[in-house]
Amino acid sequence: MINLQNREYCPNLSEIEEYVANPHFDDFCSTIKEKYKTKEKIEFSSCSLEKGWNIKFKKSGKSLCVIYPKEQYFTVLVVVGPKEKDMVESVLPDCSARIQEIYHQTGEGNGQRWLMIDLEDGGDIYRDVLRLIEIRKPRQDDDLLK
Repeated sequence: MINLQNREYCPNLSEIEEYVANPHFDDFCSTIKEKYKTKEKIEFSSCSLEKGWNIKFKKSGKSLCVIYPKEQYFTVLVVVGPKEKDMVESVLPDCSARIQEIYHQTGEGNGQRWLMIDLEDGGDIYRDVLRLIEIRKPRQDDDLLK
């Protein structure tokens, strides 16, 4: 079993998937990679809140999300910045009660909310996280598809 706190050894995605041992982890990563045509970047974070190896997904230089692996589940960080705030708040009433609670309990700093969302299954919260990531997607991607 890998040690996510060991800065000396960078695990690959398969090793992290084995560590998490949750079938939705692979589904989630695959969905992000396929939908946004991006690759994961595995990095070590020294942040006191979530120290250890994490997985970042970016598109056109913009962070889509960061995944913090845990045993049996994973936490997804989605940042809601000033550009996304109105759109997120417009879809929030359609989101699960848990996502609404996380949004309202997360303080705003520098015009951003850093939403830390635990995913254990493929239910409503999983769907809502994908919806929030879609809002984060750089808008020039839409222009390229026209």
